[in-house]
Amino acid sequence: METIWTELVARGDEFNVVPHLIAIGIAYVLALPIGWDREQGERSAGLRTFPLVAIAACGFLQAAETVTQGSPEATARVVEGIITGMGFIGGGAILVVRASVKGTATAASLWATGAIGTAVGLGVYDIAVVISLVTFLTLRMMTPLKRADDREVGGSTD
Repeated sequence: METIWTELVARGDEFNVVPHLIAIGIAYVLALPIGWDREQGERSAGLRTFPLVAIAACGFLQAAETVTQGSPEATARVVEGIITGMGFIGGGAILVVRASVKGTATAASLWATGAIGTAVGLGVYDIAVVISLVTFLTLRMMTPLKRADDREVGGSTD
């Protein structure tokens, strides 16, 4: 443990967690409204899951920053991995029950939350804010319309 501390002290200003804490904090805050919305609807993923997805996506990019710096191709590979991982997590949120499918909105929301974290990790904060806002508004404004439509056709709500 002492050698790690000695190495960090020797690196001096290279060890600066503040920018990373800020980025991860922004990703966390931007994901909270989406998680809150899903929690209110008692969905399978909610207030804990969505911020964790956002900070994980952001964290992957932040962690890879030193090895991908100056290489757009390397950064693109990290982003591709995040996109694939988000698809895998989202796929786990989708359930087929009898003749209906549930969880597609949660899965899409998880994917969008991964995009929020990715945008923050890349430093594109304006895109992250827009994705967060549009995702939250879509979930809040479209849910009543979806429920009304489902009642008319006798389907499920998600």
